[in-house]
Amino acid sequence: MKINSLFTVFVSLSLVSSALSAQSTTAYTAQGKNSKSSVHSPESNNLYLDKHVLGPGKVNYKAVADAHARDLAVQGKYGVRFINYWVDEASGTIYCLASSPDTSAIHNAHEEAHGLLPEKIFKVKEGKKSAFTDETNLYLDLHELGPGNVTAKDVAAAHEKDLATQQKYGVNFIDYWVDEKEGVVVCLAQAKDSTDIIKTHKEAHGLLPVYIQKVQQGGE
Repeated sequence: MKINSLFTVFVSLSLVSSALSAQSTTAYTAQGKNSKSSVHSPESNNLYLDKHVLGPGKVNYKAVADAHARDLAVQGKYGVRFINYWVDEASGTIYCLASSPDTSAIHNAHEEAHGLLPEKIFKVKEGKKSAFTDETNLYLDLHELGPGNVTAKDVAAAHEKDLATQQKYGVNFIDYWVDEKEGVVVCLAQAKDSTDIIKTHKEAHGLLPVYIQKVQQGGE
């Protein structure tokens, strides 16, 4: 459905987020949903990757850019620093990378800024970064290995194998994040096609993603 007004798009996103808010409220009640987080220095903060699932046809990049600008306007109040975000318009999924004292600070910042609450927040460790190479398609892939089944050290070793194999399939792995507690790994890569990423992972170490999403990247 074509939407001519960005404002109308954002309002529609806010309506969709009401359902997500109902799902998220229980998880955050124990963390003090309505409490305000004091400002922390970047050194004292943790790194988080949060995931918003709005559904097909419910989100576009311009609307998310507007929502991100609202996040930046309130982030200091909660000690949060929103770093990057990625949008998969086809599935209506948004990922946000942020430095924050805790998950409730991210929740409160999103809630005040625009009301679009995440379905899931992963506490992550960031891996080895590489530079963007060209205008090739950008993908996020997610591996679910299970709680207690992965460490940052293990993923670093697997990533080195990806880097040693990637050129064969025309892939450029840019970054990755590991949630050791949940056993989740998220990789950011450039490739002509998602199948090239699968081929690289398969040959390098055999750890295949649960899914791969074609995304657009935004930032501060």
